[in-house]
Amino acid sequence: MSFNILAIAQAGRLEHEAILLAASLRHSDPGFPGTLFIAEPQPGPKWQDDPRISDRTRKRLTALGATILPFETRAFGSDYPHGNKIEALAELPDAPFLFLDTDTLVTGPLSEIPFDFTRPSASMRRENTWPKVELYGPTATETWKALYDRFDLDFESSLDPSHPDDYWQRFLYFNAGWFFHQSPRAFGNRFLAWAKEIRANPPEELVCQELYPWLDQITLPLVIHSFGGGRPGPDLAPLDGSATCHYRTLPLLYARESDRAVALLEGLADQLRPDLRQWGQFKRMVIQGEGTKARALFDRANLPRREQMIRNTLKREGLWVR
Repeated sequence: MSFNILAIAQAGRLEHEAILLAASLRHSDPGFPGTLFIAEPQPGPKWQDDPRISDRTRKRLTALGATILPFETRAFGSDYPHGNKIEALAELPDAPFLFLDTDTLVTGPLSEIPFDFTRPSASMRRENTWPKVELYGPTATETWKALYDRFDLDFESSLDPSHPDDYWQRFLYFNAGWFFHQSPRAFGNRFLAWAKEIRANPPEELVCQELYPWLDQITLPLVIHSFGGGRPGPDLAPLDGSATCHYRTLPLLYARESDRAVALLEGLADQLRPDLRQWGQFKRMVIQGEGTKARALFDRANLPRREQMIRNTLKREGLWVR
């Protein structure tokens, strides 16, 4: 089945990541039949600075087969750039889509994954980041149920009964690094409307909860559940597996990701060096070889349980670059 891919680029780090994403897709899935859309927010009152990518990046992305998709930012902007992924959906052709965070490498053929676009899903590569339960409540169950009730959704059917009551993995909670559906228009309209509603009128159970930067990940499971989707099954294992690597930052890529991902990054480095040499992460980790030092600090078969512990080690060794 043909489908489109959506990612976001704007001036700075994301435009460099977009080049890596586009180059890795071309390398790992040269027969991909859909279109890679790189959505670019346009200047406006929601942005403090011009968010558009450079002409050099635009030319490189186009040469790599990507289509630049300008979109207007009306709800979010500088104060919540995570909202780009929500607002850009409205500009996609109304055909099946896969959203990928820009800090993703395509390491295998996406076109061979048997998606069921009628049943949306998203990445389970997440940690217990939201909600933060206060000593005197409300509980995590009460917090999530309040959101399902707000949008007239069945809460009980979203739960994973293999986990105990109030344990965070019992709830439908995703990393928004990838998600998909058959209609970006229908999915995007609901995603935007519900995110705005939660931001403007959160249930009282959320009074002590931080909405930023978690708003997209708070809203996403509600939208997926509303369209009859849920947790990804084994058919989607290549995502966050053999077909994609959501690396977050290049120091984290070297610290914890597979040999395959590192080999792909370094294999693309020579052809991309003129376009990425101004990117601090790429310069230090790849060109100056500090990624090798970062990789030597960790045993990939026995990594720390929490990402923050990896970050702390990298910072202590002077190998953390944003």
